[in-house]
Amino acid sequence: MKIAAVLLAAGRSERFADGDKLAAPLGGLSLGLHAARTLAALPLSGHIVVTGPRGMAWPDVTVVPNDRRDAGMARSIALGVAAARRTDIDAVLIALADMPFVSVEHLERLIACYRGPDTLVASSDGVIRMPPALFGAAWFDTLETLSGDRGARAMLEQAEIVLADPAELHDVDRVADLEAARGRFQG
Repeated sequence: MKIAAVLLAAGRSERFADGDKLAAPLGGLSLGLHAARTLAALPLSGHIVVTGPRGMAWPDVTVVPNDRRDAGMARSIALGVAAARRTDIDAVLIALADMPFVSVEHLERLIACYRGPDTLVASSDGVIRMPPALFGAAWFDTLETLSGDRGARAMLEQAEIVLADPAELHDVDRVADLEAARGRFQG
């Protein structure tokens, strides 16, 4: 089984009032690099990050620029999946760069649910289904034709779920979220 990770890092950070949130320091790294480092710990067939026009460095990954961030998250998903497909893979693991607490163990549980091309597995905090999510090859065409800023949310309603501690699925959208995340690294 060949799986590529697609890390979405092209958001506009509109709710973050203090510059580029992914470049903000958190526990000795930039916020966005926490998710990248976690994905890099997995023995996958490829590691792709879809970025906006930032100058942030993304080591040891294939960088795919999103020159139309205004087209929403769906554009980033489409670009990432298209890049992953060029490497002849069976599935993509889509994650968000503003989720620094997702563990390798949780991602491994998602991957363990792979059952073939129709596989669709999402994370859940016990209430909603969300990324990180694993999509088998049968979903690639649909992922590449999504539109808008809701990404693959409607698709995830059909997904098998893998529960995670809600704190693990915490994302950083606002400055207050970053401050809370910093508290977790210090505590």
